[in-house]
Amino acid sequence: MIYHFPIMVLASLLVFLVIIRIVMSARAFRQKLSTIAILSLVIVVMGMLIGRYGAQVGLKWWIYYTIPMLMTVLLPPMVLKMNRKQTLIYLLLSFSSAPVIHAFFSFCLGWNEYMPFWEIPYFKEL
Repeated sequence: MIYHFPIMVLASLLVFLVIIRIVMSARAFRQKLSTIAILSLVIVVMGMLIGRYGAQVGLKWWIYYTIPMLMTVLLPPMVLKMNRKQTLIYLLLSFSSAPVIHAFFSFCLGWNEYMPFWEIPYFKEL
């Protein structure tokens, strides 16, 4: 459905912001909110657009998967000047967030396009 993608982007934005908030102190989060907002748009929105439409515009799979992944892994620790502990927590949470989001949308709503290569049954089909 046409409305699935924008809802998934919004959910991913929310999860990304929660992860950043978990990693950073409340004070640092508030101080860097404008940077975090821009970072969120670049990483989540641009990353998901590249991932979704990369194949359709003729990009090779290793480009439209690798670019969003590298943006997600490299930009927040560098831009937000995370220390080693923060970076480790961020990486663990960010790598686990996509499968969790996919599992939620697939199992609860039957939307399996977030990570279409990983099939999770819709709970009503069980």
